[in-house]
Amino acid sequence: MSTATLPLVSTIKDRCRVCYTCVRECPAKAIRIVDGQAEVMVDRCIGCGNCVTVCSQRAKQVISSTDEVRRLLEGPVPVVACIAPSFPAEFIDVPSTIMVAMVRALGFRWVNEVGFGADLVAREYRKLLDGNDGGRYISTTCPAVFGYVKRYHPDLIPSLAPIVSPMVAEARVLRHLHGSEIGVVFIGPCIAKKREGATDEVRGEVDSVLTFAELREMLDAGRITPGSVSPSDFDPPLAGRGSLFPITRGMLQAAGVYEDLMDGDLVAADGRVRFIEAIREFESKDLDATLLELLCCRGCIMGPGMTSREPLLRRRSRVSKYAREQAASRDAATWTAAIEGCAGIDLSRSFIPCDQRISPPGGGEIEEILARMGKTRPEDELNCGACGYDTCREHASAILTGLAESEMCLPYTIERLRQAFAELEISHEELEKTQQLLTQTEKLASMGQLAAGIAHEVNNPLGVVLLYAHLLLDQCEPGSPLREDMALIAQQADRCKKIVAGLLDFARQNKVVRQPVNLADLVDRCLKAIQIPESVRVEVFREPGPVVADLDADQITQVLINIITNALDAMPSGGTLAVRTSGDDQVVRCAVADTGVGIPEANVGRVFEPFFTTKQMGKGTGLGLAVTYGIIKMHSGDIRVVSNSDPTVGPMGSTFTVTLPRVDSTNGKRMLAQEREEL
Repeated sequence: MSTATLPLVSTIKDRCRVCYTCVRECPAKAIRIVDGQAEVMVDRCIGCGNCVTVCSQRAKQVISSTDEVRRLLEGPVPVVACIAPSFPAEFIDVPSTIMVAMVRALGFRWVNEVGFGADLVAREYRKLLDGNDGGRYISTTCPAVFGYVKRYHPDLIPSLAPIVSPMVAEARVLRHLHGSEIGVVFIGPCIAKKREGATDEVRGEVDSVLTFAELREMLDAGRITPGSVSPSDFDPPLAGRGSLFPITRGMLQAAGVYEDLMDGDLVAADGRVRFIEAIREFESKDLDATLLELLCCRGCIMGPGMTSREPLLRRRSRVSKYAREQAASRDAATWTAAIEGCAGIDLSRSFIPCDQRISPPGGGEIEEILARMGKTRPEDELNCGACGYDTCREHASAILTGLAESEMCLPYTIERLRQAFAELEISHEELEKTQQLLTQTEKLASMGQLAAGIAHEVNNPLGVVLLYAHLLLDQCEPGSPLREDMALIAQQADRCKKIVAGLLDFARQNKVVRQPVNLADLVDRCLKAIQIPESVRVEVFREPGPVVADLDADQITQVLINIITNALDAMPSGGTLAVRTSGDDQVVRCAVADTGVGIPEANVGRVFEPFFTTKQMGKGTGLGLAVTYGIIKMHSGDIRVVSNSDPTVGPMGSTFTVTLPRVDSTNGKRMLAQEREEL
């Protein structure tokens, strides 16, 4: 398969880092992003090689012609190497005579300068301008330029100068001199030359094209070094001013015409942006020039097939120096005779359109794509260029035509990552809560099993104690000193039986029986049921907001009593107990704060563990807060504790905050409405 149908440049996917630099630098927008990978589209590619030059990851690979050239050299016909005039900017470390000798050592029968073909082409342009009858032309020395016109401005094909490039001109000269049965290999800095040599218009003129990088590869493989050859000059015919062609405006100087800023007949432009702008202005007739001399690169000396890393002006200087030296050392008469001897060679050509224009999508479709990327207003279109397209609308159009993906938009991707991070953070928090709940559930399950066993064993003797306590209480005479003691025994035995029954119910995973409950009223009832020491001052706060929720009143009463009792126990010398209720449309809250001794920081995370207690032996079992935690979680609520036991840090004390969800129910709504009316 020829280079006319093969991709000149392909992507090494393992190296592609999805930076979209190649998309940004491609003047033809011939790079499609598929599943985050850059893919060069053969039909749209003009072979400029910008993507190769700018890819820092070396993920772009140029099709190799080295095997094809080796087969030519091993074949029966003699082969000639045509060296592009940009070679002084490539081979900076060896004289031209050594470079020629090294190329000849590869097996080439002749080594010629393409600069002579450039001389002939320059003369043709001079003739075109001298005999101009009002026509307007675009130069065709750069294959990337006329390749772009053929694909994206086919209406301008009649304006393409009908003159071959220096490469094809040199090939025709050599076949004129040596016969048609030779092989012709062009060696230069250009990737697009590979496509030019294989196109139908000039097929068979040039057999293969090597870049300077490929030439060095072949020299290294053949172990051909400067020290292994003897100096050898180019074969005739030798170049004149055509050696200046690789420099911007070099063709104009070689033709003896110059860009006059006063009349604007001749305009020169180079570079991937400027040459496109010039073509557009030429097509719209905003640029009224007779000849538009264009180069896709900033001169051929900056071609992608070069290996030199020298800056532009240094390369330009080397080419100029070589041209001066050769002009001073070569015989002008010999050069003139050679030019005249090629007067009969046909240097004309035609161009076949290869229309790759894509009809722009409708405005509505673009708006839809922009909206999908969060760009609903003009100010949302940042036009940052990170996607590789100059504007957000160009990017949206490319998405619609299958050339791009939404993920190429950096602001859009950042916003999606921010949302994903937020969702991940929420998920992480929920996972942590679930893990905590699972750990607590396992502890409560163990506690429940233990409680169930204890309940069954304790219930019978406890029932006997209750029975005889009540019998003795009935037998005591009113006013008897024993009656008060027996009443206390019966009361506490009854309390023990309720606690054991409660543990047994909890162990059986009883369901929550929800009813609309006013949390503030529930707090008042709990405070009345608890004996408050005289040394403790109680403060109750009702913040504005709904405090009616669907709760199991008995279970929440147990929760509040446990928390308040613990708060009182933490203030043996007295203090302040503050209970605050609040709520909104989603949750209700109850915060119980004390000014007691506080909980050591090391123990704060353990207060809800079964059987963990900081109280003295016999003062507590460590089950109260564990049961409280279980009840809160069965209500799909949350309980948090903040505590300080270090007086040097700040006021001591603890605050337990219970948060419970409001359940949407008719009764709850009715009570909420009544409460708001009262307020």
